[in-house]
Amino acid sequence: MLDVRRLQVLIELDARGSFSAAADALHLTQSAVSQHVAALEREVGLPLVERATRPIGLTEAGHALVTHARVVLARLDDAEQELALIAGRLRGRLRFGSFPTALTTFVPTAVTRFKERQPEVTLTVIDDHLQRLLPRLTNGELDLALIYDHDALTHKPDDDLERLHLLDDPFHAVLPAGHRLARSRTIKLEQLASETWVGGGPTSSWFQIVRQSCREAGFEPPVAFTTDDYLAVQAFAAAGVGVSVLPGLAVQHPLPGVQIRTLVSPPVRLVSVARPVHGFRSPASLTMLDALKTAADQRDA
Repeated sequence: MLDVRRLQVLIELDARGSFSAAADALHLTQSAVSQHVAALEREVGLPLVERATRPIGLTEAGHALVTHARVVLARLDDAEQELALIAGRLRGRLRFGSFPTALTTFVPTAVTRFKERQPEVTLTVIDDHLQRLLPRLTNGELDLALIYDHDALTHKPDDDLERLHLLDDPFHAVLPAGHRLARSRTIKLEQLASETWVGGGPTSSWFQIVRQSCREAGFEPPVAFTTDDYLAVQAFAAAGVGVSVLPGLAVQHPLPGVQIRTLVSPPVRLVSVARPVHGFRSPASLTMLDALKTAADQRDA
């Protein structure tokens, strides 16, 4: 049986990149960290650390072990939380992650409802993007997270996550106020084929969806300006330098000088709240699930 403390040391070493930084984080001496790692390497019979690199990296075996160790330690933490709640020693905690556009629309209403029903629970809300929320859920760093899905995405929820669908989020066209298409109530995506575009970066989840939809409409969006900041996208459009297509949650409050138009057959991302399949079902998590569902339903009403 692998020693849990040694696994914690390896995880910290991976995160910090040096023995001294890992020692500081764990309140240990650098010598103690080195001894823990050496003992763990003897246990598994494989080198786990690339000591010659700066910052220090892990070997293939080290990365594999850290991936499993994070899940194991998360489950142990869940067990401690549940036992403490049963014994009445703990009032509860909830670590909740969300992508930015949900945080600026319906999440505050859900948080207010949650705090009214569970005022004693310590709630932590973390703002992050989809590609980082998914591993943080799997690793047990988060109890719940708002995520979204679409066929175009390279980052997808895996089978270890249980999802509750909250809403469909159709994309909309973002146009300068004086644009020739701004007079139309609805437009087709292919009508934007010859326009100058404001788009996202190569790893941008929202623009992966947009790019695939444009290709299905028969064209490649000609991106001249690149940003993953939705407000910057609108600001470029307001300045008249380009058009774009953004998720509906991102255009609830358009900037002056911008016209938002409905697309015919728009791309739609599916928004859900997710949690690890085998994670602890705390009363706080169940309350938040209900609060999020209610807030999402009210938004669509």
